[in-house]
Amino acid sequence: MFNKLCCPDCKSEKCSLFKNYSTMNNGARELYICNNCMQTFSETKGTFLEGIRKSISFIVTVFKARSNGLGFNATCECFGIAKNTLYNWERKFSNIKQSLFLYAILHNFLSQIIEGDELYTKVGKNVPVEDCQGWTIVLMERASRFIWALECGKKDKYLFIHALKLLKYVIERTKDLTLVTDGERRYGSILFEICCEVTKSKNPKRLLKVLRQGLKVRLKNKGDRSRKKNGARPKYEAPQPEHPNTIQNLPDSEIHANHVEALNASIRRKNSAFRRKTNTYAKNQTALQRTLDIYWIVHNFIQEHFTTQQVPAVALGIIKEGFSWEQIFKLRKNFAM
Repeated sequence: MFNKLCCPDCKSEKCSLFKNYSTMNNGARELYICNNCMQTFSETKGTFLEGIRKSISFIVTVFKARSNGLGFNATCECFGIAKNTLYNWERKFSNIKQSLFLYAILHNFLSQIIEGDELYTKVGKNVPVEDCQGWTIVLMERASRFIWALECGKKDKYLFIHALKLLKYVIERTKDLTLVTDGERRYGSILFEICCEVTKSKNPKRLLKVLRQGLKVRLKNKGDRSRKKNGARPKYEAPQPEHPNTIQNLPDSEIHANHVEALNASIRRKNSAFRRKTNTYAKNQTALQRTLDIYWIVHNFIQEHFTTQQVPAVALGIIKEGFSWEQIFKLRKNFAM
């Protein structure tokens, strides 16, 4: 499935080795020829390494520094590279996320508990919180620590819709899925709009609109809203009606987002755009999303989580073993299609 060799022009898989050639910094590489259209192409065609002359070890060192909290300008100064060079590397690397996500949702899952939370940073100028584009929605699977969604923008309905539409693909591949959040009710209401169905109610003349079977949403209200006063919300609740055949096996003690809040603290350490009390925040939303996409790839497919001692994608059963940086660099853009 990974790195299936095909012609970049006609997409034919009837390709054979044409010859070997040498590079200045990365040793020998292979040149292939398509037996269908007779076009020749390198083994790096359609990968991150296409057109890059720097050594792979140097690029890995740069990305490791960026993934451990070094700022954009500081990285350029420390390693003596131009800003446009680092920008192009990060842009090409972040584009791998789409292929990896497509591959991840091809798998079927029996049960998942997903925690949802929000993270905030400045973007561009110092504007009011409600107008800032630095709000980031995180949807993380609890047991494996696999991040399904890491999307930034204004904290409005459209940001929640975009993140939960990604979650919809996961729901379609999972028989039993629970989404737990702290205080934010829009997760449940928007997910209800996206993933609801009509079923019979106790009254035979009426139909009931509920979440699809196997899907649960739980909300833990914090602060004054959870106090038991007249008209106050309960501390633990299901914000939307659920399917009558959905198994209710989640105790109140499991309704929390502690693990994703710990992840938020990790993002603040490893992503310089989320540093507090500094001016290293992202200059625009596109730049912030690019750093989040890089973090998504590194967290899910390369680095072992310190708690589970496994790469999250391995713990979730998506891949058998974690990728190395060089393997990620050599992934083709169409390998998961």
